[in-house]
Amino acid sequence: MNPALIASNGLAAIREHHPMVHHITNSVVMNFTANVTLCMGAAPVMAPCIDESPEMVQFAGALLLNIGTLNHTLIDSMIAAGKRANELGIPIVLDPVGVGATNLRTNSANRIISELKISIVRGNAGEILSLAGKHGKVRGVDSMDTIDNRIETISSLALETGWVIAVTGSTDIVTDGTRTVGINNGHPIMGRVTGTGCAATTAAACYAAVVEDCFEAAAGALISFGIAGECAAERCKGPGTFVPQLLDSLADLDEEIISRRARAEVLL
Repeated sequence: MNPALIASNGLAAIREHHPMVHHITNSVVMNFTANVTLCMGAAPVMAPCIDESPEMVQFAGALLLNIGTLNHTLIDSMIAAGKRANELGIPIVLDPVGVGATNLRTNSANRIISELKISIVRGNAGEILSLAGKHGKVRGVDSMDTIDNRIETISSLALETGWVIAVTGSTDIVTDGTRTVGINNGHPIMGRVTGTGCAATTAAACYAAVVEDCFEAAAGALISFGIAGECAAERCKGPGTFVPQLLDSLADLDEEIISRRARAEVLL
């Protein structure tokens, strides 16, 4: 497995096919993640209303579900769109924002994973461990836990559920239970801007829309997104100028940049 080649081939496929990604996401990041989708070469649609979400998803290459600002109506829409996506074989990418912090978030995420076939779950360590029932530490939507010494737990969860699990942090871990990669791309400033975790999930959905192997989709997405974050950090003056630089860096990504900057290690 060549992680850099996986990342560059996936990005090339996104830009060739311009897939639509249907987001049912949180109100904090909606504009930002729509722009991330565009800068990667895909087409975003934000259609949260249950009256159209199952119909809209039939045009999509992937469905992204993000519970960051959830309510019962939104979850019903996610379930309706997700069931239609499952019928059509469209991959679902889940971002379980803040799972473990409140009963509403935990119960909603558990409903989603019990009623839908999920392809990729992208979250921080606390969220993923909470989703696994391992009592991950979450404060609000922030992880108070790390992936250190928990890779076996995450890998076992992936094998048990059939999900590809992507855990983002100082080192990103992507696993399907039989293959695991560690990704060291990214920059600390990414944690000082709202929505970069959600944007990483968006990147995964863009890749999943064109890359059949969801493990390769998630790994390629996090490599590319992390590299863009590094490039943006080198250009910006601080958090206020980071976001526009991130969008520019995503749009500028190409095979040469990915090949030169990718720092990923096959762990299993």
